[in-house]
Amino acid sequence: MASEGHKKSSSTLGAPAQHTQGSRKGKKAWRKHVDIEDIEESMEGMRAEERVVGSALQKKTDDELFQVDVKGDARVRKSLPRFSTSLLSSARILSQRSAVPAVFSRTSVNPLKRKTLSYEEKGRLLRIGKRPRRGPFNAIMDPTEMGSGSALLDVSEAAKNSGSYDVWNARGPVDTDTNDSTQVKHPKTPHPRSLIALAAVPSPHEGTSYNPLVTSHLDLLRTAHEIEERRLREAQQLEEVQAKVDAIRKARHDETETVGVALGMTVDVAPVDEAQEDAQDGEEARPVRHVPARKTKQERRKAERRKAEKRALAEKIARKRMLASVDSAKAMRKALGRTLAERERVRTERQQAEEERLKKGLGGQRLGKHRVPEGEVDVQLGEELSESLRALKPEGNLFRDRFLSMQQRALIEPRVPILPRKRKHKVKEVEKFAWKHFERE
Repeated sequence: MASEGHKKSSSTLGAPAQHTQGSRKGKKAWRKHVDIEDIEESMEGMRAEERVVGSALQKKTDDELFQVDVKGDARVRKSLPRFSTSLLSSARILSQRSAVPAVFSRTSVNPLKRKTLSYEEKGRLLRIGKRPRRGPFNAIMDPTEMGSGSALLDVSEAAKNSGSYDVWNARGPVDTDTNDSTQVKHPKTPHPRSLIALAAVPSPHEGTSYNPLVTSHLDLLRTAHEIEERRLREAQQLEEVQAKVDAIRKARHDETETVGVALGMTVDVAPVDEAQEDAQDGEEARPVRHVPARKTKQERRKAERRKAEKRALAEKIARKRMLASVDSAKAMRKALGRTLAERERVRTERQQAEEERLKKGLGGQRLGKHRVPEGEVDVQLGEELSESLRALKPEGNLFRDRFLSMQQRALIEPRVPILPRKRKHKVKEVEKFAWKHFERE
């Protein structure tokens, strides 16, 4: 063992040969003869990597070390076998490997060529072959007596299909939809909302300024005056109509009080003498019915000639009208073209006027039960103008303006404020008899 401890070994790194086990007498010798061959080997490996790569592999990123091949190698692809259904085992088993043709279960190649027998032909062949033919309840029927009685009739379709329906089975869903599934293609018409070009927040009139121009202020005053005059005229017309209705109602009421009969129950009763006189006059004025005498042959021939002449005259007039209409076909076509062009022009003008009216919004139009409000004109008189921004007082209501704007732009339906109704009669509290009896006890 002592000889093995002093054996020299050559270093793998090319360093001089050293003893594998040096002296370890004392700390200094112990530190001096420590085996650092593994560390030197790893450091030499790192130096080799730096010489080959340029830096340590541990310091490089994955993108610098690896590369994802998404294309592949064309030579490898060519060397790989291609997929083919002929190479499958099932295909090889099913392939024809014998010169003997396969045996088919059907004797005829084309089943459609087989002639099908009708019901009458089958019955005729059975009669020729003297084969018994069975009828209802599996009874043998006489072919000569077929159809001569109700008991000897052939089997009905209900008897043939008997047993196919089970009344105890659960019924499937019944299709109650009898409407036609075809959908009606509606014409594409533009929605009125798409034609409205009214701004969400319209710009106010120049006359609404706190210090407007004289012309703008007068224009706004004139507009407000016209609107107020129109309202007064409508109110006056409504009052006139109401006055007429009240006058008619009063006249009917006075007439009812004079006659003494309720309204709508006035009955005209004629006196007895006048009724008898009318009956007598009616009997005298009633014409006497004469039985027409039988016409002679000469009168019948005259009547037939007269009818033939009238028929020929009517045919002649109809022929003349037809010839005149044929001659005037061009003029009629031109007149029809002018009429259609005039109708189209009127329709186009009406449509353009409707579009122009819709561009200004739906103010004043009736939608459903109510009309779309036009909105009030905010205007001040000359003495009410502040003429300075410091003395300006806020007027109007922004919420009301936005609400009216949404109604005029067909975003919400027109509505009318509904006020709470007051109770007409006072609530009367009543105690039940059972409660009174309970208190009494």
